[in-house]
Amino acid sequence: MSATDPTQQFYNLSKLGDPRYERLPFSIRVLLESAVRNCDEFLVKSSDVESILNWKQTQTQTVEVPFRPARVILQDFTGVPAVVDFAAMRDAVMKLGGDPEKINPVCPADLVIDHSIQVDFNRKSDSLQKNQDLEFDRNRERFQFLKWGSKAFKNMRIIPPGSGIVHQVNLEYLARVVFNFDGYFYPDSLVGTDSHTTMIDGLGVLGWGVGGIEAEAVMLGQPISMVLPEVVGYKLSGTPNQFITSTDIVLTVTKHLRQVGVVGKFVEFFGPGVSQLSIADRATIANMCPEYGATAAFFPVDEVSVQYLEQTGRDAEKLAYITKYLKAVSMFRDYNNVSQDPDFTRIVELDLTTVVPCCSGPKRPQDRIAVSDMKSDFESCLGAKQGFKGFQIPPERHSTAVPFQFNDKDYTLNHGSVVIAAITSCTNTSNPSVMLGAGLLAKKAIECGLSVKPYIKTSLSPGSGVVTYYLKESGVMDYLFQLGFEVVGYGCMTCIGNSGPLPEPVVEAITQGDLVVSGVLSGNRNFEGRVHPNTRANYLASPPLVIAYAIAGTVRIDFDKEPIGTNSEGKAVFLRDIWPTREEIQAVEREFVIPTMFKEVYEKIESVNERWNSLVAPSDKLYPWDTNSTYIKSPPFFDGLTMKLQPPQSIHEAYVLLNWGTRNSSAARYLTSRGLSARDYNSYGSRRGNDAVMARGTFANIRLFNKFLNKQAPKTIHLPTEETMDVFDAAERYIQSGVPLVILAGKEYGSGSSRDWAAKGPFLQGIKAVVAESYERIHRSNLVGMGVIPLEYLAGDSAESLGLSGRERYTILIPEPLTPRMLVDVKLDTGKTFQVRMRFDTDVELTYFHHGGILNYMIRKMSEN
Repeated sequence: MSATDPTQQFYNLSKLGDPRYERLPFSIRVLLESAVRNCDEFLVKSSDVESILNWKQTQTQTVEVPFRPARVILQDFTGVPAVVDFAAMRDAVMKLGGDPEKINPVCPADLVIDHSIQVDFNRKSDSLQKNQDLEFDRNRERFQFLKWGSKAFKNMRIIPPGSGIVHQVNLEYLARVVFNFDGYFYPDSLVGTDSHTTMIDGLGVLGWGVGGIEAEAVMLGQPISMVLPEVVGYKLSGTPNQFITSTDIVLTVTKHLRQVGVVGKFVEFFGPGVSQLSIADRATIANMCPEYGATAAFFPVDEVSVQYLEQTGRDAEKLAYITKYLKAVSMFRDYNNVSQDPDFTRIVELDLTTVVPCCSGPKRPQDRIAVSDMKSDFESCLGAKQGFKGFQIPPERHSTAVPFQFNDKDYTLNHGSVVIAAITSCTNTSNPSVMLGAGLLAKKAIECGLSVKPYIKTSLSPGSGVVTYYLKESGVMDYLFQLGFEVVGYGCMTCIGNSGPLPEPVVEAITQGDLVVSGVLSGNRNFEGRVHPNTRANYLASPPLVIAYAIAGTVRIDFDKEPIGTNSEGKAVFLRDIWPTREEIQAVEREFVIPTMFKEVYEKIESVNERWNSLVAPSDKLYPWDTNSTYIKSPPFFDGLTMKLQPPQSIHEAYVLLNWGTRNSSAARYLTSRGLSARDYNSYGSRRGNDAVMARGTFANIRLFNKFLNKQAPKTIHLPTEETMDVFDAAERYIQSGVPLVILAGKEYGSGSSRDWAAKGPFLQGIKAVVAESYERIHRSNLVGMGVIPLEYLAGDSAESLGLSGRERYTILIPEPLTPRMLVDVKLDTGKTFQVRMRFDTDVELTYFHHGGILNYMIRKMSEN
């Protein structure tokens, strides 16, 4: 396979001579190859290989199969607690008499520090430097800890802050596509501790997001236990019109697949329309996979993929063996060759010629709105009942206008006014076509004399240094800067809520008028309360549309009928007058997005940050915990752990804690007690290495709707005393009384940014079980990993249909022996009894539960002599 190493081998599945292989979806072929290569009749059995090969029959039979990804990717918010757990596991193994250095990643792991930077400074030439300096000052403890981890653990690479967004760095630099390792070629595949890990599927690398706890197990050499998924074939045809961006396509696909229903399934794209999409376009669609609920959104490798690898600076030898290997094992795709189309569970189609410019919002990514309908849709939402598409503002207040002063000039805010406009996040900043489109729009806008009001918080946070490079080289960066979109940092920033403060006069005007003002961002998440506490309406849009709405200053505009502004001569300018065509953008992209840029940026990525280079970190193999740290703390998960297993216990007479960040939150009071002022709080995400903060931050979202209170607030009722208090404080009281707790929930429990602390926090709050109508995939897995029991109402049942108020006390009977997805009885102190399904879906998950969680299982295993 390789001229330099003729000894390289590979498992050629085409040589199986089994006609079923050539009919498998390409994504399932990746699972099959992993099973064949890792088949040891222990973790992976020959029966697992047969189950995957027989996918056409087994896909609907809830068949459990193991999958060993080729690597793991982490970002710093979710990566820090993973490294904390590894450090604590070393301590635990030492206490049990084992060798702590056995706790080491077996599977390669890359961690990109990209979630720590905030938009504290903008609209100034030194904003980038100031934001990066502040990021380092706030996060020095975390960064020192991560630098310790990069030295203490083998097989773990850390990409320093200021390098870019994890998913874009993964796409442009970390992706192998085909591994060339230990004498073998095999497909690149991965799991990551971020739900948008699926972005890499756009390059033909199978990957998806898992809980931090699950990722740690993979790093320690354990396969993922997964139910063999159905695969929905998504056929693309046609050519998008010249004014359509990849964002318009992805928002259309997102809404369509949400309607189709693909939760827990793979989606695999095929059809001649795929060849119309660049890898950046495909990656944008794959990035949004969590928003339509699929596990993965796979685009098999084709010639366009190889061209992208060449464009991003991969060497010729690598390109040669990638192509040769994938063709040899029938994993290389020609989207125009219908004879290659595999079998799918079902097929849905989209004609790209039907796509129109659109946004999504005001509270969910799947709520797509044609740009032509934005004004009417917002005005409809304004008066609609409180919900995903409603703010319940009385009609007499729809025209509220609040005057204010900013920098000694008079302005007015209304419902729909734009106060945040951010070109941000991995979703779009990886895509040169929309980034250059934004730059060309900015150029034309400036040439027409248009501007953005100075109180609007504008920002540009590229996903890698390459973006800045080609924006400068193509000559559009200066125009972006003139509109307020200068580079403020390299990281997720606004998309994860790191939007920083709004000007105080703006906040006062919003509060005074109780205004529903808007954020517009090129991100992938817009849940209420996420982007900024003061922006109740948030819209996902392409980078050019972010600029357009910033210039307009409001989302209550019909761009077809109303001018976006007036030029220097007082003449009306419409958006169509300054909107660049697809051909204009592609011409600039061909000229300026070149391989040398990628090579130059990524050759120095691990050493370019001088502050990171100068950080001094401990050199011990066991981490020297600092008891005064409010960022990094040894967690209590393994306190009292012994080698002997205890049988599972039923839950008796549990209270309901919840029936379904602010400065006065429980976490804030804790940090204040440790001597920190409000300006030092930083974000919850930055403190994920400290269980004392994160346990208090669990259920502290200001938009939490608890039926006990019948309003939005991070509060609950302590039932024995009928006192209303913070959720953590109520949980503490129950723990002190020795009383177990449960949660009652509705559909898709755990949706949003479900990570390890969404399960660790409830565990530390004494929650033994959750009863929900359904679960978000990653969150259910994390609950299992922490030993919290996920229970699901039977079909047609809910808290309402069963007449549950949440004030009852719950006894959940855990029988022996346990089997996957078994029914168990729930008895109430009222005398009522009903059944729920225990959502341990596989035998492996039951094993983890018996051990009290996946990490306990690994510690016991690593401590055996």
